[in-house]
Amino acid sequence: MMQPAAVALGLRLRVLAEGPDVSAAQVIAPAPVAAADDVDALRAFAAQCDAVTFDHEHVPPAGLRAMAELTSVQPSADALLHAQDKLVMRERLTALGVPCPRYAAVADPAELRAFAAEAGWPVVLKTPRGGYDGKGVLVVADPQLDPTGLATAATWFEDWARRPGEPGPLLAEEHVPFVRELAALVARSPSGQAAAWPVVETVQAGGVCREVVAPAPGLDPDLAAQASRIALDVAGGLGVTGVLAVELFEVERDGRREVLVNELAMRPHNSGHWSIEGAVTSQFEQHLRAVLDLPLGSPAPRAPWTVMVNVLGPREVETRHEDLYRSYLHVMAHDPGVKVHLYGKEQRPGRKLGHVTVYGDDLDTVRDRARHAAAFIAGEIDE
Repeated sequence: MMQPAAVALGLRLRVLAEGPDVSAAQVIAPAPVAAADDVDALRAFAAQCDAVTFDHEHVPPAGLRAMAELTSVQPSADALLHAQDKLVMRERLTALGVPCPRYAAVADPAELRAFAAEAGWPVVLKTPRGGYDGKGVLVVADPQLDPTGLATAATWFEDWARRPGEPGPLLAEEHVPFVRELAALVARSPSGQAAAWPVVETVQAGGVCREVVAPAPGLDPDLAAQASRIALDVAGGLGVTGVLAVELFEVERDGRREVLVNELAMRPHNSGHWSIEGAVTSQFEQHLRAVLDLPLGSPAPRAPWTVMVNVLGPREVETRHEDLYRSYLHVMAHDPGVKVHLYGKEQRPGRKLGHVTVYGDDLDTVRDRARHAAAFIAGEIDE
């Protein structure tokens, strides 16, 4: 999705791919194949680039620093660490005064129980590194109500301790009874210029983002401004370059609405895919501008409402289309205003296979059109 923006800006992309058939390798050449922890391959790749950036945060710091010896790496290893390690993130955000859920580093079930005695049950147990889209997250109920949760948590501690190196403790967080989930997307350049898109509402299904509404409906303007300010402060405080997505919980406390930071992503993010058609400058163009220290574009929306719905792989095999590219022919004919993006991925249950975007003046109409298109492509409906 960064390729069209690169072409328009006269930039040539290369991709170091995890496999020959991954989405980026299907549209960008050359695309040498290597693992994200192959330092020799990373160095060889960086030597042929004027700048390096990422579409995920799983490149180990040693590899990032090795590339930085040869070319510009944006964001830096020091900044990216806060998106790679949730404990490091929590500690740094707390030091910056950013509102977060209560948390603790816990090394065993006893420490988890001690944290729950203060924060209350249930608690959320997370692996600090490697989790995404709901993976690496366990909600542990009150053992008096459900003793299986703590038993599962004990297994998590054991499995984590067996990881190579010194994995350290797990992360425990209070279970936040949020009103809804939001995302604040910003971009920041090395020279310090920054821009913020409207704060959006994200809807999750099974730990995976299902839907994004821009801007977040009914969000108090002061709270929206606070969420954007938090994201800009985080970008500046951590020295982030490129796009930063700050995932937030909207909560109600003592009759007031507040926001708490859930997680960070230092790259173009699913919560910003709506911007391809819905904003003057998409997150992908803005990311390129930012990492190259070019003047940033306007993040203003093109319409009052934009809704993006992810196309997720169906749970039932019999509902799958043999060819997704045929399935969108109906969508294109039924509603020419729908924008369809497919990622060239093999179908698996719950996997993000693509997304659709619709924008317009009436939220209910826009949302219904986007949901219908995504459901048809996924095989959830047949008309």
